[in-house]
Amino acid sequence: MARYEIHDHDQASFGGESKADVFCEMGLMYATGRECEVDFVAAHKWLNIAAIKGSDRAATLRAELAESMTKADLAAALRAAREWMTMH
Repeated sequence: MARYEIHDHDQASFGGESKADVFCEMGLMYATGRECEVDFVAAHKWLNIAAIKGSDRAATLRAELAESMTKADLAAALRAAREWMTMH
């Protein structure tokens, strides 16, 4: 089980990883189908959230992924990220 350490609300970490790193890994999980079905909308959502939280790697991966997505899927991913950010 992951250990959740809170030093500062915006700098919370999971076992030493920043939130941005965790969200980036979630995006990669969905993008590659690692332990789940491939879901580019979910992958873009998590990479977008990771980029907002400060991950340069996630921002690069998000841009690469967006090139292969339809406009409708991209809009759905952006909407999902915005909803998640509003709730959290």
